[in-house]
This record gives sequence, C-alpha cells and structure tokens, in this order.
Amino acid sequence: MRLSLPGLAVRMFSLAFAATFVLGGVSHGQMSSAGRQATPTNSGADSLQTELHMLTDVQRQGGAQDPQEVNAYKAFYRANEPAKKIELGNSFLQKYPKSALDEPVEVGLLNVYYEKQDWKDVYATADSALALKPDDLYVLTTVGWAIPHFYHPDDADADQLLDKAETYSKHAIEVIPAMPKPSYMSDAQFVAMKTQSALQAHSALGLVYFRREDYEDSAKEMQQSTPSTATPDPTDLYVLGVDLENLKRFADAADAYSRCGQMPGPLQDRCKQSADEAKKQIAQ
Repeated sequence: MRLSLPGLAVRMFSLAFAATFVLGGVSHGQMSSAGRQATPTNSGADSLQTELHMLTDVQRQGGAQDPQEVNAYKAFYRANEPAKKIELGNSFLQKYPKSALDEPVEVGLLNVYYEKQDWKDVYATADSALALKPDDLYVLTTVGWAIPHFYHPDDADADQLLDKAETYSKHAIEVIPAMPKPSYMSDAQFVAMKTQSALQAHSALGLVYFRREDYEDSAKEMQQSTPSTATPDPTDLYVLGVDLENLKRFADAADAYSRCGQMPGPLQDRCKQSADEAKKQIAQ
C-alpha cells in the first residue's frame, strides 16, 4: 500500500510550498541563466545592470541600433511599478515585433507576472519567450519549477501543465552543459549559475513525478537536487522522504526527513515528526 500524504497533510504541504516560495526561502533558483535572478522580482539594480549588459551584447551582434528602440528597452527595465512595466513591455513588443530585444522584454514581463503570482500570464509569456529563444535556461528552469509547486489537480489543464514542466526541466538539463558563458559573468559565477540551474531542474522534475505518484523517479530526481554538498530546499528533502517511505526505504527516508528537520522553516516540525515515524518503521 502506498504511503501517500493524508488529506490534512496535503493541505499543510501545499501551504508550506506557498510560504516557502513567496518568502524566497528556497535555495534553488537564486541564480539562473544569463545571471538573472530566479526570484519573483527582477527589478533591482543588479538585474537592471544585467539586462543592460545583455543590451550591449545584442548591439555588438548588430541588433538594436535604433536609439528609440534602445530607449524604450531601457525605460521598460527601469520601470519599478508593475502596471507601468507591463504597459511598457507590451508597448515595446507591439512597436518592435522583430526586435532582437523582444525575448529579454518577454522575460522581464514574465518576472512581473511571477511577482504578481499571475500564473496564467507567467506560463503564456514563457511560451512566447521560448518561441524566440528555445534554450533560455532562465525561463526553462523558473517556469519548470513554478508549475509543480503551484499545481492544482482539479485544474482543467493540470496534466498538460505537468507535461510542460517536465519538458522544460528536461530541456534545461540538456542545455546546461553546452551553454556559452555570458561576457559579463566571471568563470566562478558561470559555474555557480549552471550548478544551481541543474539543481533547480532536478527539483522540478522530482516534484512533477511526485505529483504523478511516481515515487521511484521522483526520488531519483530529488536525490540529485539535494546533494550533501549543497544547501537544499527543505521541500525537496520532505518530498524525498515521502518518496522513500513509499518505496519502503525507511532508513533513507528517516535521513531525508532528519536533514529537513535541521532547517528552520514551515516544514521543520513536520519533518522531525516524519523522521521519528520513519525510524519506527525501521524497527518493525
């Protein structure tokens, strides 16, 4: 018999996901492709500087030579108020539909919708961005991770969204080894970004499989997203523990729960309790 989460625990688990996500407590996604922050907001001075570096790279490649286009791009990324940013972004896309800067503008809009937790527009904007740049690691990992965390099984398109998250995350893992280093990143920053992106993609896949009750594949992915050398997401460790319990690997489950229980946050007490329960299963 599968050891699925009881109904109340599922609700607590979903709330913990949301709390961790909104509060920025998840270690994965602190850095993703092209040095962009994989957090709900991308409007700080550091990310603005990153996007201006990207503008320089586009111009070096012969794109974005129109001063009005460049000024419109800069105005978009300098806007701090979400409604204004959305207005400027959509205006840019309408006025410059074939611009080399359309994809980074789509990404900027994605970040605004992400901050607003407007998931419908996040996913639609991701599709538009990837149509322009299919290997954008930031979009692949960010949206691939968000979908299973904010998944609702009763949604009409729930299965299709999980399929999309799986496709995005698998493609991210394929992209990482061959991606070129951005000119404005140091070697150390580039290595750290690729490492974090891989952890985030495996985390997303693990949760996709968990949602499907495919505990074996979920455990394999979560083990890759929670190496002992990293500071893992406690949610990943909790899911790994549940996976391993369902596979009757109680000692390994207790270890995963114990690691989670050492990390402050909304899942800490639940993980400690689950570790004790898994240890009791070992003795039986």
